[in-house]
Amino acid sequence: MDIKSMKSYLYWLYCQFELITCSYLMEPWEKVLFYGFNVTMLVMVAYTAYIFFPVHISTAFQFCFSLQFLHIDTCMCTVLTSVR
Repeated sequence: MDIKSMKSYLYWLYCQFELITCSYLMEPWEKVLFYGFNVTMLVMVAYTAYIFFPVHISTAFQFCFSLQFLHIDTCMCTVLTSVR
């Protein structure tokens, strides 16, 4: 894909975004507020995901591994008691 077609594709995406959000009807100062709010929300969501997802995934893995080892310990106890 060459540069000219990439620029026209990005412009087309921008026009689609303006049509979907109806921001083409806004005045320039309203667009600044609208885009500023949207960018702020996007940055906050990305930051929250960056901070909290690894903690939640780590906790979920620890929980799953503890269940797996608990199951193995229970099976071992069952086998050991049935042998006696």
